[in-house]
Amino acid sequence: MSISHSNGAGQDSIPAPRARKSPTAAELATWRDFIETTEALRAAVASRMQTTSGLSMGDYGVLLALSEAPATCLRSSALAARIGWERSRLSHHLSRMQQRGLIVRRGTAEDSRGIEVELTRDGADAFRRASAPHLRLIRELFIDAYDPAQLAQVAELTAALRLHLDALGCAPAEIAD
Repeated sequence: MSISHSNGAGQDSIPAPRARKSPTAAELATWRDFIETTEALRAAVASRMQTTSGLSMGDYGVLLALSEAPATCLRSSALAARIGWERSRLSHHLSRMQQRGLIVRRGTAEDSRGIEVELTRDGADAFRRASAPHLRLIRELFIDAYDPAQLAQVAELTAALRLHLDALGCAPAEIAD
């Protein structure tokens, strides 16, 4: 179906938007399996990380981002964007991490409203202690579930989904301070 309109020089045809159809029962079953499996995996990793290292997955994500940053320091807005969190969620989480001595927050020299987050020595030590158990969990709970060909398929499927989400504008946006 097309919609016609005049541009002053004649007729142009614009394709009508494609009608969206509801997912089939099989598609919904696949979606549900994906969501439930993802949540089960996330819960298993989070529970075991907490038990083995005393760190939450949120703690680990913040410490990982800071450990990879130049001088182990990031503006809070850049940190929020990197880990895909809203600034308010990050602010509350950083308060708890700072109380535990894992990070320190301070104002920036160039912007009186900006906050920098820096990894402390205790934070770096906690991250190092948690990294080996975390990598073992990834191996045990995720990688070992697949043979090499299946793991390559998972990588392809994940990349396709990420590209699709990016094209729809669903990628995490850079968050300004």
